[in-house]
Amino acid sequence: MDRRGFFGLTGLAALAAAPAGAASVRAKSLHSAPRLFVRDWGEGRPVLFVHGWALASEMWSYVMQPLSDQGFRCIAYDRRGHGRSGDAGNGYDYDTLAGDLAGVMAERDLRDVVLVGHSMAAGELVRILRHREARRIAKLVFVAPAATPFLLKTADNPRGVDAAFFAQARAQMAADFPAWIDANEAPFVLPETSPGMRRWIKAMMEAASLKALIECNKAMTTTDFRAELRAIDRPALVIHGTRDASAPLEMTGRPTAALIPGAELKVYEGAPHGLFATHAPQLAADIAAFARG
Repeated sequence: MDRRGFFGLTGLAALAAAPAGAASVRAKSLHSAPRLFVRDWGEGRPVLFVHGWALASEMWSYVMQPLSDQGFRCIAYDRRGHGRSGDAGNGYDYDTLAGDLAGVMAERDLRDVVLVGHSMAAGELVRILRHREARRIAKLVFVAPAATPFLLKTADNPRGVDAAFFAQARAQMAADFPAWIDANEAPFVLPETSPGMRRWIKAMMEAASLKALIECNKAMTTTDFRAELRAIDRPALVIHGTRDASAPLEMTGRPTAALIPGAELKVYEGAPHGLFATHAPQLAADIAAFARG
């Protein structure tokens, strides 16, 4: 299904420039509200994808394409400051980002939604459940969660990471983000991942707003989701790889699944953080099975 068109106050010139199956939604928040680029493929039960830190909705292409051919309506949007969405320069806290997600669901009138989030988006999947639009969500899929349960080392979270480590990483990003990507590229994928796929991922990351990258990293590394995870009352699936260097299984994926009542943990042997590219067929199959179950 081709759902060309823009919600809200968008000019005809922008409409003419939009690719088929894509649109824009006005983000709803107390901060400046940028327009959000949205992809909308297929028909059937809605599966709404939220991309990882520094990436864009495009990262889900190799998962959305087969699912849209299997009777699912696959929707994904670019987070504010990422991809083709607007860059308001603010609103990178999880409350505002969850409000943006709620706006996409409301504008598209999505119901009985299977919500899928990668990496940083684990926080949006948790925080959206506080929002009135949470009634639209039926199931949750956490893919290589990186924001949950709580990354920062504190008195009651001694296994967390020192704040100084995160601050140093942000300083490196602020000085030369392409160099930071190059230094961290190898473990994000697999040795056999093609050069073209690596370039594609790097191009997505380089297109993100530096302001968004820094502020989203702050939110991701300082927000405590432990209590919210315990309160989740929907079926949840956590998928994580054993070779995830960005968010190790034992630090994020396994404890996330342990805190969510009744959650299922599915471990991919040998999968890295970029499993949306390296393990796309398996990921699509598991999301489809969970959505139909």
